[in-house]
Parts: sequence; structure tokens; C-alpha cells
Amino acid sequence: MNKPVVFSEETLTEPVVVSDVAPAPKAAAGPAYIVLAGISVSHFLNDTMQSLIASVYPILKDTYALDFAQIGMITLAFQFTASLLQPVVGHYTDKKAQPYSLAIGMASTFLGLLLLSTAHQYLVILFAAALVGLGSAVFHPESARIARLASGGRYGFAQSVFQLGGSLGTSMGPVLAALIVVPFGQHSIAWFSSIAFLAILILWRIGRWYAPQITTKKAAPVYTQPGGPSSRRVAVALLVLVALLFSKQLYVSSLSSYYIFYLIDRFGVSTQAGQIYLFIFLAANAVGAFLGGPLGDRFGRKIVIWISILGALPFTLALPYASLYTSAVLSVAIGLIISSTTSSIIVFAQELVPHRFGMISGVFFGVAFGIGGLGAAALGKLADHTSIEFVYHVCAYLPAIGLLAVFLPKLPRPLR
Repeated sequence: MNKPVVFSEETLTEPVVVSDVAPAPKAAAGPAYIVLAGISVSHFLNDTMQSLIASVYPILKDTYALDFAQIGMITLAFQFTASLLQPVVGHYTDKKAQPYSLAIGMASTFLGLLLLSTAHQYLVILFAAALVGLGSAVFHPESARIARLASGGRYGFAQSVFQLGGSLGTSMGPVLAALIVVPFGQHSIAWFSSIAFLAILILWRIGRWYAPQITTKKAAPVYTQPGGPSSRRVAVALLVLVALLFSKQLYVSSLSSYYIFYLIDRFGVSTQAGQIYLFIFLAANAVGAFLGGPLGDRFGRKIVIWISILGALPFTLALPYASLYTSAVLSVAIGLIISSTTSSIIVFAQELVPHRFGMISGVFFGVAFGIGGLGAAALGKLADHTSIEFVYHVCAYLPAIGLLAVFLPKLPRPLR
């Protein structure tokens, strides 16, 4: 597991030494399951805390008389910070890996939660959300690198295990808000700082495993995979992947940020009931995120991307016309299908530019957060001028962008 290998087109960027990455999957050592489990649990804890922000929107809206545009700005403050800094963090760690940066970044989330629990002014709420976003910016690029390092060559599987933790954490936010924050109020958010402390301990231990993998060798030259796409084709493919991620993430953002308000406005459900319905969607999202990676390893990432984005289109088109219980069923189908593309998109991008692994991971995680933030703000403004129902009629067509997958190149088998 710890034996260094010579550099090749499959080698991760220096100065990180990867373990037994060979052209054929059968030559790889096997995944380091304990490390994958640790990084997935950390992702779970990280995203559980992050999802609390969106889950307490109804409380903040009522307490401080916020409109939908201001709600969207809270999402933007959190996700724009994460979006802006993730590529910077990834670029820096490509040059000099930081094994303990994950634990340090989690401390920012810890402080953000404490501040959010005591904030009584809108600007303070925005600053607290930005601190949580800063923690996310540090966490995602380097933890994605660790997941690949521990993959044993099963890159899609490792990315799915990593994504599963985050998706499950995101789905837990509404449930915890319904059970704890709604009954006990905004100050109860401080209780979740204990989760951040647990995550800091786990990430510090993972940092101790990661540190011996780092070497100060001179960076190896970048090799071009025989039969691989040209640099121009790679650039086009990256733009297509960004567009596909845009369609997926913006739709998920519309449900994550405003689904509760949609259910309250259209069906008259309570806030707690709305949070349960949101949990159902987010839980399906988590299952889909886990399935996508192994399916991509087996059948090819391009096929999974095709099916997962376009396959959600009939269900998103039907959602605005459905009854309450049919909406719940459709949200499960949408979550299962559309979220299965995340791992395939990220691994596809990593394989297109393997010599800039941290930066590419940061860009795509950052794009996901940025789209979510900008999308939430824009959709909130649109909802203020029209209605929540109109927003879902517009967003229903977003998966049609999946047609752009036709422009993705077919990667050579060794890169998979």
C-alpha cells in the first residue's frame, strides 16, 4: 500500500506519491478501506453541518423578516466563498501537499457554526455562512486527493464512497433541523459544533496517514496518454463537463434551497413536514451519488453521464404538476438519477488533466458550490418577482443540457 511507484500518465501530481497505480485495474493494490471510510465519515460530518444553513432558512426568514433574495444571498455567501477558494487551495496543494490542512479548515466551520448560533444581524449571518464556506474550500480538494490515493485503482468507487458521506450529511441537515433546531431555536445550532470537533480529530488522524505519502521529489514531466484526446479536445470536454455540472447542480440547488417553501406555498404543509420531504429527496440524492461511481468504473463514465442527466428530464418536467405524495415519489426518482452523475463528472475531469489533480478537483467542486450559490440567489430573486411554482417550471428543463454529453471524448481504457 505504501510502496512508491514510478511516474506515468496515471501518476497524481507531485509532490504526492501515489500507491501502485497501474494501467490495468487488476494490477492495483486494493482500496485502503479504513482511509476511505474515515474520509467519507469526515465528509458526512462536514456536509451535515453545512446543510444546517439551508435547513434553518425558514427560521431565519421568520425571525428576521427576510425575503427570498436575502435567503439566496446567505447561500451565495457560503457557496461563493467555497467556490472562489477551492481552485486556489487545489492549485497550492498540487505544488505542496498539506496533510493537516483538513483539520485546520474544519476549525473554520467550527467557528462559523458558533457564530451562526448567536448572530442577530443579517451581516453577521452572512459572515458566519462565509466561514463555513471557507472550511469547505479547504476540505474538498485535498480530501478528494486522499480518496483517490486510497482507491487502489478503483477511482469511481473511491469517489462514490467519498461523495456518499457528503450526500448523507446533506440529507441529515433537514432532519436535525426538524428535530432540534425548530423546537429549540437558533441557539441550538451551537450544539453541532461538537460534530465539527469530532471531524477535526478524524481529519488529524487521516493527516498522520497522509503525511508519509508525501515526498519532496522534483516534479516529474507530464506525459500524454497514447490515443488520448488532444489539448483542444480536452479544453472542450472540460467546458462540456462544467455545463453538465451546471444543469445538475442548479436543479439540485433549487430543491435544496426552496423545496420546503414550494411545499408550504402549494400544499400548505408545516415547516417540519417540509423538512422531512426535503430529507427524502436528499437521501435519494445520497444513494444515487454512491451508485454512480461504481457504474462508471464498470460501464464507462460517459454512458453514466448521458443517462443520469437526460434520464431525470421526464421526472423534472412532471414535478410541477404532481400532487404532494406524487411529488415525493418524483423527488426520489430525480435524486437517484441526477446525482449519479457527480462522481463520473469529477473523475472524468480528473482523468482529462491528471497532472493538475488538486486544481481540477478544486475547480469542479468550486463550480458546484458556485453554481449552487449563484443559482440560489438568482432563483430567489425570480421567486420574489413571480412565484415559487414558476421557478420549478423553469428549472424543469435544466436536465436537457445533458445533450451536450455528445461532445465528450472517449477516453482510452488505461485512463479508466
